[in-house]
Amino acid sequence: MSETETFETIRYTADVVVTTTDGYVLLIERGWPPFEGAWALPGGHVDPGETSRIAAARELAEEAGVYVMPEELNQVAVFDAPGRDPRGRYVTVAYHLTVIPGTPIQAGDDAINAQWWPLNDLPPLAFDHAAILDAIATKENR
Repeated sequence: MSETETFETIRYTADVVVTTTDGYVLLIERGWPPFEGAWALPGGHVDPGETSRIAAARELAEEAGVYVMPEELNQVAVFDAPGRDPRGRYVTVAYHLTVIPGTPIQAGDDAINAQWWPLNDLPPLAFDHAAILDAIATKENR
């Protein structure tokens, strides 16, 4: 009897949680499916030759106009639950950055809007981004 291995296509992404020292988080309004029009963390696919940290910095600049050096981003966790994205299997590495209040933002690339939201009054979030925010809150409260 012969066993056959099956392989699943897995896409690699990076997401960034940017918070201010006075309790706000940066969210983008998605301009494309899935979750078109929903609020989400800045992030996206890791390009060939990139690390997830470099991709996170690039996506943050492209989607929200916030420019940082990759080493300024602190890795929080990896999120790889099956079903976290309706397009298929996605594994994301989440990063965190704290900035001062008033840090300018500007929607770009695939985002139709970028906005600072109070952490205690968030809109419904796309994907599992609420879980990513919870992971950061838990890590910071240790």
